[in-house]
Amino acid sequence: MRTVMVRYTLKPDRVAESEALIAQVFEQLAREKTPGVHYQVFKLPDGVSLVHLATCETEVNPVTLLDAFKRYTAGIRDRCDEPPVNQRLQVLGDYDTLR
Repeated sequence: MRTVMVRYTLKPDRVAESEALIAQVFEQLAREKTPGVHYQVFKLPDGVSLVHLATCETEVNPVTLLDAFKRYTAGIRDRCDEPPVNQRLQVLGDYDTLR
């Protein structure tokens, strides 16, 4: 399993645009029932910082192959005050009764 966290800060006037593009990613994931991935996006309390968490079974995250994700990332640097920072995470423990 591979888990990656991406964090960045959007320009305040680009938040709604980014949220709409992220919604399209989740719509495509649901429509295509993309297997082998757990993907979440969080907006932090400041209203402009986002965190993506992706866990997948393969070295290449299937989310990154989606057309909607490619559209989202195509202009990400223009939408950001602080550009995306990717970090691979090492899972030390995992407990989840919600799934």
